[in-house]
Amino acid sequence: MNKSGKCFRILSALLCSVAPYAYSQQANVNLDWNPQKNTQNLFPYGGNVVSPEVHDDHTITFRLKAPDVQKAELTGGPILLALKTKQPIPFVKGADGIWTLTVGPVKPDIYVYRFILDSVQVVDPNNTFTGSSNQPGYSSVIVHDKGPAYYDARNVPHGSVTRHIYHSDVLNGEREIFVYTPPGYDKNKKYPVLYLLGGSGELASGWSQDGRANFIADNLLSEGKIVPMIIAMPNNQVLHRNDPQHLEKTYALFENELRNHIIPFVDKTYSTVTDRRGRAISGLSMGGRHTEAVGFKALDMFSSFGVMSAGDMEPEKLNPSFFNDPKVKEKVDYLLVGLGSGELDFVGKRSAALHEALEKHGIRHDYFIGGDGAHDWGTWRLLLHDKLLPNLWKKK
Repeated sequence: MNKSGKCFRILSALLCSVAPYAYSQQANVNLDWNPQKNTQNLFPYGGNVVSPEVHDDHTITFRLKAPDVQKAELTGGPILLALKTKQPIPFVKGADGIWTLTVGPVKPDIYVYRFILDSVQVVDPNNTFTGSSNQPGYSSVIVHDKGPAYYDARNVPHGSVTRHIYHSDVLNGEREIFVYTPPGYDKNKKYPVLYLLGGSGELASGWSQDGRANFIADNLLSEGKIVPMIIAMPNNQVLHRNDPQHLEKTYALFENELRNHIIPFVDKTYSTVTDRRGRAISGLSMGGRHTEAVGFKALDMFSSFGVMSAGDMEPEKLNPSFFNDPKVKEKVDYLLVGLGSGELDFVGKRSAALHEALEKHGIRHDYFIGGDGAHDWGTWRLLLHDKLLPNLWKKK
């Protein structure tokens, strides 16, 4: 064999062996469904160890190079709940100054976590999947199964998420809103709109980044399980979360912002169904409270509602106009009250009180408690996929 032929065979062998596994852990080359599976033992860009490393048996190895740290622990409500513990889990320090911890197995999902280093909570410095919201940072570990999950980017037609900036006279400043349009969006057609709200400490980007709302909608549309819709994801933070009068101020401010800016902006910018039958409002945690306190008062603007991980101990007092409306049963097309099985001691009583008030007044609704999550994105992604989106504008 001549020299050039030998080189060609060697090059071909290398290409064949590398091509199927050309990505590496957290490479962020593609929207991979298993981005933290270690295939090449390469450190994340800018990192000094591999962390987290997610194994096919659903166990997770966390690592941290911190020779001067005296104590390292794993914390974070979602990951600790999955591991069935409430206490931080200690790492073991090696002679090389690298702290290591392997936990699990846990069920495939996306879990928020942090490290505690000498009593200070920090993000995992080697994890490129770091959250961004109106609260201190956090890291996400993506535990994969044997294929893409319902919230992953799949090989299906995809819609678009657009970030808009608008001026608010209500809040005297520039605001943002993210809007999802379905694949094949046609400005000559009219689309119903879901106004999807975040929780306390979330930004307008939360539902698309952590909630994966756009991928969930894409996947459900490809399966024919939902109608094409626009999803508007505004910022429902209308004042500092630690404002001492937050509860007294937030509802009126958000109602004004919703009526005077958010809905008019979406209707002007997109081809929407502009009557109440074509609008739904839903939110998680504080967004669920906004749905109940503001949305229920706006039966002139909305006909469907989703209260996720929220409620009120006195729903009839909070919304007398809603519960005393003699035609409320006709005006509500769909109403979800949903929460995770792990948050019954957190918002469970409030959600139950709302459910009981709706039952008392004969208002048809979907009351759901399920999943393995608590007050976290694992619950809210599930509620969006399994309950809310498939039941909006359902043909009767």
